[in-house]
Amino acid sequence: MVAAHQAALRAFLRRLCVNAAEADDLAQDSFVFAWENIARFDPARAFRPWLFAIAWRKYRQSKRSWLRRLRREQAAAPVEDSFTPDPGLHLDLDAALKDLPPEPRAAVLLCLGCDFSHAEAAQALEIPLGTVKSHIARARLALQTALGEAHA
Repeated sequence: MVAAHQAALRAFLRRLCVNAAEADDLAQDSFVFAWENIARFDPARAFRPWLFAIAWRKYRQSKRSWLRRLRREQAAAPVEDSFTPDPGLHLDLDAALKDLPPEPRAAVLLCLGCDFSHAEAAQALEIPLGTVKSHIARARLALQTALGEAHA
């Protein structure tokens, strides 16, 4: 299970997460959860979307935990954000992807980065097929704009 899916799952999570260590931890948590809950897997369905759905839920749980922690810290001691991005910096694909909201970014990463069909991505993200297609279409336009490509 791990050998067959580790590279793709880690790549998916690394593009979703802020850093590689967080992504690797989530990948490990996803594999452990899948192993412990393999009896819940329906063999009539595809395994890969089931595994990526676990990873997607683990990612969302970690973000909710991070947001709760951040709110608690901000309530205790408000911190002023002094970061101002340099407008002259050239955006690369990873930076452009990080600007997308999490759900559309995940749909793009699954369909364009992991060769998922739209139906498999919908199953993994637990959202309707039409929503995946909309996310992909809007994200492509946003990425083209962010990367400065002309689109017709």
